[in-house]
Amino acid sequence: MTRNKSMFKTLARGLAVVGFTGTAFLLAAVVIEYRFTFSELSTSEAIKAALKEMIEHVALPVGALLVPMAIASLWVMRRAFRPLSDAAAALEELTAQDRDIRIDDHALPIEVLPFTQAVNNLLSKLADAATRHESFAADIAHELRTPLASMMLELDEIDHPAAIRLKGDVASMRRLIDQLMLLAQMDAQQASATATDTIDLNDVAREVVARTAPAIIADGKSIELSATEQPEIVRGRKEAIAAALRNLIENAVRVTPLGGRILVSVGAGPHLRVADEGQGLSTEQLASLMQRNRRSDHSSPDGAGLGLAIVDRIMHLHGGCVRTEPQQKALVLDFS
Repeated sequence: MTRNKSMFKTLARGLAVVGFTGTAFLLAAVVIEYRFTFSELSTSEAIKAALKEMIEHVALPVGALLVPMAIASLWVMRRAFRPLSDAAAALEELTAQDRDIRIDDHALPIEVLPFTQAVNNLLSKLADAATRHESFAADIAHELRTPLASMMLELDEIDHPAAIRLKGDVASMRRLIDQLMLLAQMDAQQASATATDTIDLNDVAREVVARTAPAIIADGKSIELSATEQPEIVRGRKEAIAAALRNLIENAVRVTPLGGRILVSVGAGPHLRVADEGQGLSTEQLASLMQRNRRSDHSSPDGAGLGLAIVDRIMHLHGGCVRTEPQQKALVLDFS
């Protein structure tokens, strides 16, 4: 495997070779000239005086010149490479916040402009592709929601027990479509480095619990929220985090027996925790269930097996993870 080479070290070695080679030629020329002088000296005192003169007037000046030249060469090279380091640092700061990222090459050396222009062209193509992907996802979501909404209206007019079951299936399908479209939009926005929002996890938990509580109570179970007094701030998409938390709550409802309780808690730290009265999940079981098309024993037989896979993907896009606390029978959205 070929290792990457340092341009700075390559230039430093090259300048060192040039400097020492020039010095060697200079000393060789001086030695040749003084050799004829030494041949005409007859006494040892005269030879010593000539050697002393050569050291003082040739060797010492050359050595004194080499040191500042080496220091100056290192300073010049570091100064020449500084714009590259500054551009890399600026790009690193912007990638998680700004859209349509481009390398600012106004201060870069002319020699690297072809490379930066090629990278900027590639980033432009990626941003365009991400925008098209995002628009396509939105169009698909709209096209799918319209017939589903029509089906719901038609089912409302049917007075038959099967209509209630079908309405539940249609609602589940619409929710799944919303989640898949949300993931598609997040993937597109991540590719184009869309700016994220500042989110308080307490607000997300309150909204999701308020929306899910009526159905949970109607199902003969209860849900409680334990929020922190201090804001628990993360960066990301609020609707995506809410969808992840809603998925965990729905899973908790399925495994909680009649009359049981689901506890949603925030903190300490950037965490959302959902505890239930089921059997809990081990780390191995959670890893298996986060794979697509894998269902737990309590999952809906009509589901797509994507609940925890979607949660895992959402957390990955937010730089976090899903983990389990088997003893507390809880799943945790960890943003730390």
